[in-house]
Amino acid sequence: MEAEAQPLIDHLKLELDEAAFPASAPCKCYTSERNGYTMHVVTNGKCRRHGVDHVGTVAGGLAAWLSIEKFKPDLVINAGTAGGFNRMGAAIGDVFVSSRTVNHDRRIAIPGWTEWGVGKTDAVPTEQLRGALGYKHGVVTTSNSLDFIEEDAKHMLANEASVKDMEGAAVAWACEQHNNTPFFCIKVVTDIVDGDRPTHEEFLENLGAAARSLQEALPKTLDFVMGKRLSEL
Repeated sequence: MEAEAQPLIDHLKLELDEAAFPASAPCKCYTSERNGYTMHVVTNGKCRRHGVDHVGTVAGGLAAWLSIEKFKPDLVINAGTAGGFNRMGAAIGDVFVSSRTVNHDRRIAIPGWTEWGVGKTDAVPTEQLRGALGYKHGVVTTSNSLDFIEEDAKHMLANEASVKDMEGAAVAWACEQHNNTPFFCIKVVTDIVDGDRPTHEEFLENLGAAARSLQEALPKTLDFVMGKRLSEL
């Protein structure tokens, strides 16, 4: 979402690259050099019909796919906000790095397809990164809905989800399909999924603060990552 990305774009003085993607593509790319590396920040863009930010797995997967095809990156970081689970120690404002991603709303009760639907994908190990910056660690679970039904809750519990988002597993899928491009997610908690407040109220209330937290967390993350081997993360 633009609200998630704009503080980072402003902080890093990124420039819009209008030629990065086909004109028909909704996603937007902002580019800069940092410590001798080229960095691209890609947003999903806005819906031409409704004027809102594209969210969910279709937009996230498309943006990731086009980005990997175009830039052949060494590492993909899916950055954004997410709901956190109190039972897994999440609090509003916490920064989580993914151990893996899963889907909790793709239920296909056919052998082989069941596993494909869940789509468990391990992220790059980040023990040293987390130790240096004090981030938390856990499973990112993904769906196309801000809310969830009882069956979704069962799957989130079974997969030991720490945070719930709407893009992570789709970005992981795009990375896996592109020769296992290394990736991880970094998510700031905006709401408590298993708390006592409506998700949409807490999300809107805390989105701005979470975006500012991302503005602080991502440059530190990038500075740590650049110049290191994946085995050193």
